[in-house]
Amino acid sequence: MIHSIVCPAVASTAKLTPPVSKKHVRLSLGGRIATFIGVTVPFVGLVTAIVFLWGWGIHWTELAILLGMYSTTVLGVTVGFHRLFVHRSFETYLPVKVIFTAIGSMSVQGSMIHWVGLHRWHHQHSDNIEDVHSPHHGGGGLLGFLNGFWHSHIGWAFHADPPGLDRYVQDLQKSPTLRVASSLFPLWAILGLLVPAAIGGVVAGSWWGAWIGLLWGGFVRIFLVHHVTWSVNSVCHIWGSRPFRSEDESRDNVLFGLLAFGEGWHNSHHAFPTSARHGLRWWQLDFSYWFIRALAFCGCAWNLKLPSQEAQRREQRTK
Repeated sequence: MIHSIVCPAVASTAKLTPPVSKKHVRLSLGGRIATFIGVTVPFVGLVTAIVFLWGWGIHWTELAILLGMYSTTVLGVTVGFHRLFVHRSFETYLPVKVIFTAIGSMSVQGSMIHWVGLHRWHHQHSDNIEDVHSPHHGGGGLLGFLNGFWHSHIGWAFHADPPGLDRYVQDLQKSPTLRVASSLFPLWAILGLLVPAAIGGVVAGSWWGAWIGLLWGGFVRIFLVHHVTWSVNSVCHIWGSRPFRSEDESRDNVLFGLLAFGEGWHNSHHAFPTSARHGLRWWQLDFSYWFIRALAFCGCAWNLKLPSQEAQRREQRTK
């Protein structure tokens, strides 16, 4: 069943007003080191893969493992973490939710519940001073622009969580199953490396094949998923079109509409945050929505929320 959204919602959760600090508080030293490792190890993997390309090239096996793991984990984030858990844009069975928690966690962006809390906070405070992701508070001039871009892209990860974040995920905390699945983030992250290594090893029949699978389906894939996802926070709040009215600087960006499987239609999303479909025009490819429709066709998803044509016309930007 598909429901039309008559009026665009500001967020998928009720307005919460916990005390906030206008200054970003840095993580502890241990937290900064862990974040640094999580950010740099995939980059080192990318450099290593490029070195191995020299005089070797890339075979169809490596490319297939990379694309397969990329597609799986991106859908885990876009369909699972974002549209299902953050915005409740459709409903599904509990085992399916656990699967989405697992494959979304393989993107190595933190536990599902923590990811959801930060993203709901972002929607509540989008592009104002409390927004953990906004690129618009770095100061004036080129240096200020670069500072803001860096903060929105990855710099935010080196700062402590905003206060009262637990209040944004109370619905998920009520489910013991989802709490456990989310807490198993380290296990899912490791499996996200072991699975492509195992596939590469089986296909090639060698340890070298396992190493290549780990390299391309593990580290290179994580690097790509990281920066495509983070670009929705940074690039899609700076460059692109704004077809709908929203109280922020969110933009529809064609490149990341494709690379992020529909997440790049970001202005449309911020205008209608609970919509299961982000690409609202016929030409705006939205692979994540197509996947949700496939789940619905199989009886594994229902109550899909979509903005009505009336709501879209009402929110259309005229200038």
